[in-house]
Amino acid sequence: MKTHQSFLDEKGTNRLLLSLIKNRKILWAGNCKLKIYGKLNCKSGKRMKTQNRVFFQNEQEAIALDFRPCGHCMRLEYLDWKRINID
Repeated sequence: MKTHQSFLDEKGTNRLLLSLIKNRKILWAGNCKLKIYGKLNCKSGKRMKTQNRVFFQNEQEAIALDFRPCGHCMRLEYLDWKRINID
């Protein structure tokens, strides 16, 4: 898991992050306060504050860190998670 700020260079730009996303090295993002992860193109994720944003190399990394699936971009996975974790 990497924070958004960890990708900023000395000029405050995030070229490394954009390169990793373009090269599909990073496919998942999450909110570290809410412990929710989802796809990079998620409408909810795009509105997230950058200081709360974290990135994962794969979905298994997010799950291992106890993040739950996003209810918007990962609807079926979220419903499965909800069925198992919430009565």
